[in-house]
Amino acid sequence: MYSYEQKKRAVELYIKFDKSGSAVLRELGYPDIKTLKAWYLEYLERGDLHVKHRLVYTAEQRAVAVQYYKEHGRSLARTARALGYPCRQLLGVWVHEDLPADYHPLRRGKAVVEYTDKQKMDAVVSVASGEKTAKQLQAEIGVTRSTVHQWKRQLLGEGDNPGMRKKSPGEEPATAPSDQEIGLRAECTELREERDRLQKQVQRLQMEMDILEKAAEILKKDKGIGIDTLSNREKAMIIDALTGRYPLKQLLSSLHMAKSSYFYQHHAMGIDKYELARNDLRKAFSENRQCYGYRRLHAVLVSNGSTISEKVVLRLMHEENLVVPSVKRRKYSSYKGELSPEVENIINRDFHAEIPNEKWLSDITEFSIPAGKVYLSPMVDCFDGYVISWTRGPSPNAEMVNSMLDAAVGTLEAGERPLVHTDRGCHYRWPGWIERMDNAGLVRSMSKKGCSPDNSACEGFFGRLKNEMFYTRSWFGVSIEEFCALLDDYIYWYNEKRIKMSLGGRSPLEYRRSLGLAS
Repeated sequence: MYSYEQKKRAVELYIKFDKSGSAVLRELGYPDIKTLKAWYLEYLERGDLHVKHRLVYTAEQRAVAVQYYKEHGRSLARTARALGYPCRQLLGVWVHEDLPADYHPLRRGKAVVEYTDKQKMDAVVSVASGEKTAKQLQAEIGVTRSTVHQWKRQLLGEGDNPGMRKKSPGEEPATAPSDQEIGLRAECTELREERDRLQKQVQRLQMEMDILEKAAEILKKDKGIGIDTLSNREKAMIIDALTGRYPLKQLLSSLHMAKSSYFYQHHAMGIDKYELARNDLRKAFSENRQCYGYRRLHAVLVSNGSTISEKVVLRLMHEENLVVPSVKRRKYSSYKGELSPEVENIINRDFHAEIPNEKWLSDITEFSIPAGKVYLSPMVDCFDGYVISWTRGPSPNAEMVNSMLDAAVGTLEAGERPLVHTDRGCHYRWPGWIERMDNAGLVRSMSKKGCSPDNSACEGFFGRLKNEMFYTRSWFGVSIEEFCALLDDYIYWYNEKRIKMSLGGRSPLEYRRSLGLAS
């Protein structure tokens, strides 16, 4: 403990040495740097350092406190609350000095009622043998369940080994257990062994009863039939029905069946252990537009509580003929020559973004259906693949592209100026596009001529869209308006529900919500 003068001197040196705690420590030899900083903060806040004042009580106040303690239940806390002084520690010192031992406070943890060794032994034996429960014993002699277990540990020598425990100074060496204690431990050991034996016997009898009930239920056998009269096939059927309740080893032993014979019958019966998984797999594949591969289907099954592996999902997909349709076709090109000055490829195939609205990608793709052609112009965020805005129509004109840009700019917050990367299509070199980019303060970036990998992230979105939505069905009888509605429905699903493994099995919207970036 440091005095006020020592603290004041340390703080003054701390200020003098430009807040160098190590310099003060070398000069004075005290205190540690953390304590010094605390003194300094206190000095700044209060203008001075705190000084502790020791309260001094008169002899009359001490006598009143001790007398109140003696006459009101010998409670240190009650006396301190009633008189307002002193603290319980100081009052305890007064009581020990002024009153005889009979008035001293009870030692914490000491039982008020003392039980003999015989009472403890009888209580432990009655509980260990199952003659009485701890609740019944509590009602009879007033001890809790934890007290009975504590007596049991003491009598059996469980817990810390007395010979290994470090003795405190002045502690008497541990005495050897008496003959009574040795006999009690042996008796309790026998009771535990008898209890374990009875439990195993009850479990075995229950298993045999369940086997007979399953034989009557599955095989339509009479409950009185012997196990030895069952065929291996019938035994295997009973084991399959009870595998979830009992270990296979115990069932084989009760039915007197070899493990190899069971697995032979199991295989011969053609029991498919993945039957439920196959149903869940087909359902997940159908609900997600038949466009999920085995990795995404595995993520869906795991999220539903399944423990199946990716390799099993892949094999089951092959067996169930769950194939994601995929067709490669000629893509639309909007290049019309160099209509305006060249723009640098700033993004340089680096499509990684740390935050939303840092890098945007755009392009135009074509859908050819019997009713005509439909063109889609989206704006994709590199942060998570979220489609910021999109337009679609029967003609890839400037109005479609410019309205898509206006909708994307409308989602920006103050100060957000994303980099917008496109190919060298004529739509992104016309005056209307350039004027809108300049007014919004956005930075333009363009791919090299005829180099689709420079905008591969946006091309990848088009590929997924067509493989999952366009190539998987026939479009005869579908009008352009109906196709546009289905296209909008897919993009909404893509943003809100379609999971991406790169986002931890979450959709772009769910990923943003997990980061607190969307409501």
